[in-house]
Amino acid sequence: MPGRNSKLPERSLNQQSLADFKVGVDNVIFSVDTAQNRLLVLLVMRQQQPFINSWSLPGTLVRQGESLEDAAYRIMSEKIRVNNLYLEQLYTFGGPKRDPREDCDSYGVRYLSVSYFALVRFEEAELIADGVTGIAWYPVKDVPLLAFDHNEILTYGHRRLKNKLEYSPVAFDVLPDMFTLNDLYQLYTTVLGENFSDYSNFRSRLLKLGFLSDTGVKVSRGAGRPASLYRFDADAFAPFKNKPLVFI
Repeated sequence: MPGRNSKLPERSLNQQSLADFKVGVDNVIFSVDTAQNRLLVLLVMRQQQPFINSWSLPGTLVRQGESLEDAAYRIMSEKIRVNNLYLEQLYTFGGPKRDPREDCDSYGVRYLSVSYFALVRFEEAELIADGVTGIAWYPVKDVPLLAFDHNEILTYGHRRLKNKLEYSPVAFDVLPDMFTLNDLYQLYTTVLGENFSDYSNFRSRLLKLGFLSDTGVKVSRGAGRPASLYRFDADAFAPFKNKPLVFI
């Protein structure tokens, strides 16, 4: 066992140089098509090397003087028009060789990806196709092999989205101001899977929690009985913040 004053091996900067980084932002933009019960992610077709003509997450390199969040919002605004969205930083992906351009750069530049994930209202989201030959919503379960490590980023984002539904009111950021309990249930089942809770238990537990207020307005959809429209009460939800919801 080394003595107390033993020195650990040291490497000088000449032996192991510091990495030089370029920083990019990649967005995992989710939406829920409740009409067809599909969780969707926005993909774009790359127009340049590397991975030309491959699907990828919308991304960009960060510009001089630009914050990471500003870059994330910029790439969102270039691909999609939407009024209501939920956006937060996801994770930093920076493993060696995650980007083929590292091998082409004589200076050994590494490419970091600071990823963000967003959740937007499907009915209100307008895709921007100006100068883009490929941009589309893809069902998450049918996503092809993506450029770079974007399948890994997508998987991480999907896991975060599921976790957010368990302890945050993120679902209400993308629902209309007034919604039925079935609208809410369809959103949860689309993201979490149909086995997370049956509707009767979901409805009973949710109403007992007390953070939904009945507007007194009813809406008719199909041949069934009119359904009540509810609003989300943020103040009433405060005691449940950061706590797993029991009906999940």
